[in-house]
Amino acid sequence: MPADDERDPLDRWLDQQVRPLPPPPGTFELITRRARRRKIRKALITVASAAAVAAAVVVAVPGGLLLKVSPSQVPATSLANGGTQTPGTGSQSPNGTASRDRTSPSAAASSTAPLTEPSGPVPANFAPTSVTFVSPTIAWVIGQAGTPGTCANKNPDICTSVARTDNGGKTWEGGPAPDTTGPNGAAGVSAIRYLDGVNGWAFGPELWVTHDAGNHWTRVPTNGYRVTDLETAGDRAFALWSLCPDAQQRAAVASGCTSYTLMSAAKDSDNWAPVGGLTSGLTDQGNPASAVLQLTGTMGYLLAPDGTLYEGAISGGAWQKAGTAPCQPGAAQADGLPSDAFLALQNAANLAIACYGSSVSGGVQVSTSSDSGQLWTLEPASAWSGITNLGTPTSLAATSDGVLTLATTTGIYRQPGPGQWTASSATGTAAPPGGFTYVGMTTSSQGVAVPADTALREIYLTYDGGRTWTPSTPVEPSQ
Repeated sequence: MPADDERDPLDRWLDQQVRPLPPPPGTFELITRRARRRKIRKALITVASAAAVAAAVVVAVPGGLLLKVSPSQVPATSLANGGTQTPGTGSQSPNGTASRDRTSPSAAASSTAPLTEPSGPVPANFAPTSVTFVSPTIAWVIGQAGTPGTCANKNPDICTSVARTDNGGKTWEGGPAPDTTGPNGAAGVSAIRYLDGVNGWAFGPELWVTHDAGNHWTRVPTNGYRVTDLETAGDRAFALWSLCPDAQQRAAVASGCTSYTLMSAAKDSDNWAPVGGLTSGLTDQGNPASAVLQLTGTMGYLLAPDGTLYEGAISGGAWQKAGTAPCQPGAAQADGLPSDAFLALQNAANLAIACYGSSVSGGVQVSTSSDSGQLWTLEPASAWSGITNLGTPTSLAATSDGVLTLATTTGIYRQPGPGQWTASSATGTAAPPGGFTYVGMTTSSQGVAVPADTALREIYLTYDGGRTWTPSTPVEPSQ
């Protein structure tokens, strides 16, 4: 048969109409989900160099909804490893072998869990404890979700979960979380902070880090210390590493802690080191106490257990004594933050503090300083006239335009300037039972608050400077 005739069957087959095979089931849903994740990644890139604002329960988020949200604060990084100074009176040291360079292959391999890429759905029964905003639209929230034994972590008994949003909290998408328990004794994490949408930390009392927008989390060794507060600014992270005797027997994040050391690390490094001698081993005569951090874009402040206020530049260097606060922090709340002194920064030099407790008569006393805490001005008691049931303060926030917002066990209160405090309103409902554990302002108009009752599975958001607050339940886009 001629060669041309041998090709006739193939030619005839090629001339026929070919019908494409249908895609496998679920293809279009997969494409939709990947497109949504791609959109989030693009949004993250646009804010990678922006200052991060945190929101907390601890949400501190400390000083992690811990939701510990610390709004106007920028996420920070760690200091270079170095020094042999032992913070506090214990024999352990938070630097040295506890510090680890994440670029070390052996260290990374031994402590990084094989987590998967964010899958989408927010876990069932998600109860947020801390939130962190890096822009008005992009945020992460950490909490507990699911039933022990069936949770989607490497260990199914561990239910720590993380979700994120790229539309200001309207919808959320689930993602990988540190494979650890929630706050329980000396283990777990309860708060979250991001610096720039890429570098983030989960803490309270353990310390975990991500350098890829939350796709993978790595535990940072702390040498037996608890991390009770963490904030970020510039290109660094700052944290309080706390010495807590008999920590294994204590359920609260900072229960029984007696000594605090200010540590720092660069955003792309896991080498944590003490900031300086003055801010190492801070105590209140060895008694159980608390401490808190507050950061602006250029300056940071640390309220020590004995009421001493320290300040330092975010760009680096040792911190120095700035003054003495009108009150001491007192015992730690369950989230690790102070119970008697609540510090807020309006800008690099203007501070506000709300004092409460046995050392204060007549309820809450608010003082302000315009010289970095050297001198304080006490506002008159008449500023609280009209408030009949203030409750117990839990958190104080300030914006750069001078507005103060106070969270208490009965609600949220606002002072637009020197003068009268007024009660904020919750849209569509009264304040939740037990009030709030944290409030923070991301901008002068946008902020977040964390209810004391995590079983509500909500955070509260404001878009009018704290005048009204609307409950928001983290749900995935399809719900």
